[in-house]
Amino acid sequence: MSALSKRRLKMWIRLLGVTRSAEGELREFLRVKHGTTLPRFDVMAALYRRRDGVTMSDLSRMLLVSNGNATTVVDRLEADGLVRRSPSDVDRRTVYVALTPEGLSAFEGLAADHEAEVDRLFEGLDEADLDRLTDILKRLGGGQ
Repeated sequence: MSALSKRRLKMWIRLLGVTRSAEGELREFLRVKHGTTLPRFDVMAALYRRRDGVTMSDLSRMLLVSNGNATTVVDRLEADGLVRRSPSDVDRRTVYVALTPEGLSAFEGLAADHEAEVDRLFEGLDEADLDRLTDILKRLGGGQ
């Protein structure tokens, strides 16, 4: 292994550490401050972006989770009145899920607090840092 290769490996480990640490803090923040979980937040965020609703299969694909995992989270959100399921008019095997008005309102409050917490987690980065880091990550991710 070259010296550059070893540095890239160390960078990868550091990147994973930062990601895991931030995710852990966000999980704890959502649990303590809002009595919710990151998977619930992620499902609500996906549904917020697609206000007309999505199929359960599409939701699973959007979140990169199994249908079973998505179903479990949606079941709980539905029991809490935050999402609703509705059958397709065309294919009775297809079910759409969308935020209810209560879910929409709840998510907007959650999202604002989530954004503030992310801002706090990365408050040590100024605009120039963010520009450089964004550029680097875009290059690593193929410009996405």
